[in-house]
Amino acid sequence: MVFRQLFDPGTSTYTYLLMDSASREAVLIDPVDTQVARDVEVLTELECTLLWVLETHIHADHITGSALLRDRFGGQHVVGSNSGMEGACRRVVQGETIGFGSCSLEVRETPGHTAGCVTYVDHAGARAFTGDALLIHGCGRTDFQGGDAVKLYASVHGQLFTLPSETRIYPGHDYKGRTHSTVADERAHNPRLGGGRDLASFRAIMDNLALSPPGRIHEAVPANLRGGVSRPS
Repeated sequence: MVFRQLFDPGTSTYTYLLMDSASREAVLIDPVDTQVARDVEVLTELECTLLWVLETHIHADHITGSALLRDRFGGQHVVGSNSGMEGACRRVVQGETIGFGSCSLEVRETPGHTAGCVTYVDHAGARAFTGDALLIHGCGRTDFQGGDAVKLYASVHGQLFTLPSETRIYPGHDYKGRTHSTVADERAHNPRLGGGRDLASFRAIMDNLALSPPGRIHEAVPANLRGGVSRPS
């Protein structure tokens, strides 16, 4: 499998490309609209057939590049069934698989940061693409878009910390230059969710974050609920 981790410095967002080496069929996870030219260059260089454009959730800090990439390459737009997005090509639920060539990703529903968060697990490559549900030594906030600290705690402990210890965690963002972690490291050392921290303690942390809203939330969320279209046609 060919794997690329791509980065948007403006929002510290990671986009991931996975391609089956034999068929050259590919998926792209969490593209950013302002980085579509970069993504087109990578997809063209690798001679990919883009089958699927996957969202881990409805983003509040950037507009997805999915609509632009679908227009260019025809890749089908995939979201969690509870995302609320209009016009998605495929709405996935727990246990479904996304196939490309001989490769596949398992869908795990991981709500809590938003109501419709999903994680995509590459079992063959021992990788999990967690969006904002689980970050490197952190997690996504739970104070808007149907966020729920109780559900996020259950998602991480029930769907992510149960993966094999060596599974690498590839998050939706990182703000400190880190590229990935592992289930074992997060299970032991994540300051919000690891080290045996109980639910009551996690809820107290999340209830007292006092974060400002994302700068583009009023633009990004409506656009992303339309699949990356800034204004309705």
